[in-house]
Amino acid sequence: MALVAQAVETPIIQDGPRLGSQLKIGGSANYRALAGDEKAAALMLALGPDYGKPIFEELDEHEIKSLSRAMVKLGPITPAMLDELMAEFVTSIASNGSVAGNTDSTERLLLGFLPQDRVDAIMEEIRGPAGRNMWEKLSNVQADVLAAYLKNEYPQTVAVILSKIAPDHASEVLGALPEELAMDVVQRMLGLDVVQKEILEKIEQTLRTEFISTLNTSKRRDSHELMAEIFNSFDRQTEARFITSLEERSREDAERIKSLMFTFEDLTKLDLSAIQTLLGRVDKRELALCLKGANDEVKEFFLKNMSTRAAKLLQDDMMAMGPVRLKDVDEAQSRMVSTAKDLAAKGEILIVKSKADDQMIA
Repeated sequence: MALVAQAVETPIIQDGPRLGSQLKIGGSANYRALAGDEKAAALMLALGPDYGKPIFEELDEHEIKSLSRAMVKLGPITPAMLDELMAEFVTSIASNGSVAGNTDSTERLLLGFLPQDRVDAIMEEIRGPAGRNMWEKLSNVQADVLAAYLKNEYPQTVAVILSKIAPDHASEVLGALPEELAMDVVQRMLGLDVVQKEILEKIEQTLRTEFISTLNTSKRRDSHELMAEIFNSFDRQTEARFITSLEERSREDAERIKSLMFTFEDLTKLDLSAIQTLLGRVDKRELALCLKGANDEVKEFFLKNMSTRAAKLLQDDMMAMGPVRLKDVDEAQSRMVSTAKDLAAKGEILIVKSKADDQMIA
């Protein structure tokens, strides 16, 4: 959402050269041109309160007032106009990433209303791996990455650092270090005394400025991945409209986004262990609602991965439900996909997106 917030905050409201220019849509009398602030207003209304709230939190008071005035004056926006606006927005950020926040701009914004020490703490958390302190952060850095950095340090310094991080992670780092250095570090760790507070603080400061702060700043998130997440949040009708509209403007971008999206149907690519784990975490009535809107292939996949009795009960539940709203089915399927992603993030299952060698852990 930060990327969308930046787009609303800067190019759209301030009439930037791409999204800020007037949007000329079609030739029908039902269409009208949208100015920059109207585009931002239409986008926020389309996102709704759940997805719009994080964006408003990124804006200052003046921008919120300007955007609110534009929303009040906006008037009716036809589906075609909204499709065109979203397609322009997606194409803009997906094609060249010109609408994007970064570490420097975020830090400057925070310094406008927060003291330096609080900004430093916030930015450290954003820049570095997760963790409440430096040693927890290091325990979340890949062992080979940390070893590549430490191999250029003095053995005594490496010994201090490895003595402070999680033992299982320290063992992985030691195993990734050159053998001679690793043995030297082991010997120094065995004879390590209590380290003075001043020395620890100096090591922490060096790690913060020379290592942790560079881990994420050099990695720019793929804009197509971001848009795939946004499209995943749409109901199926809205998703289809936007994908179709985007295909007319940039088929390459549309195909890239579709390839990155993870949908309810993609759950059929889970292996036996993963689907059993997922089924154990999903309420059976919720599953029945999900399958009410699924095709026969998806239904068969879930049913054959259940016991005969459980499958029969599930089919009975589906029959007893009668007609259900498509919106309710979409929401249930979205929740189930989110559950799968959460399990993958915890390392409990592996999500396979497409081909056998095309694997990702969400």
